[in-house]
Amino acid sequence: MNNWFLFALGSAFFAGLTAIFGKIGVSQLNSNLATFLRTVVILLITAGVVTWRREWEPVHQLPVRASLFLIFSAVATGLSWLCYYRALQLGPASQVAPVDKLSLAFVIVLAAVFLGEPLTWRVLVGGSLVVAGTLTLAIK
Repeated sequence: MNNWFLFALGSAFFAGLTAIFGKIGVSQLNSNLATFLRTVVILLITAGVVTWRREWEPVHQLPVRASLFLIFSAVATGLSWLCYYRALQLGPASQVAPVDKLSLAFVIVLAAVFLGEPLTWRVLVGGSLVVAGTLTLAIK
């Protein structure tokens, strides 16, 4: 099994826990403050990992293009989290989480347009099944 698959599976598992823990957390807290607290914890954890692995690099040596796109990614992540926690505050986790996973459909389209990744029949069928599953779970 590929290492990327194990990390992706770990990501999916922890994302599942995120929905459950987040739903409980935002039931007694403003969703924006909840997102901020979550971000601080993530900052501390990742700083600890980078320190432990001795992976710090001088800022002036970081590639500008890569840094710029990571900043764009961070903005998108922050907006995603703000929307996600507000959605969890307002709706049931069992419906919010599947809609959030529509991100896969967006990734497929955006990867084809911006990264030139191929839209094979497997990608199209799998993406369509994700969309169909999302609609099945999210619409009452």
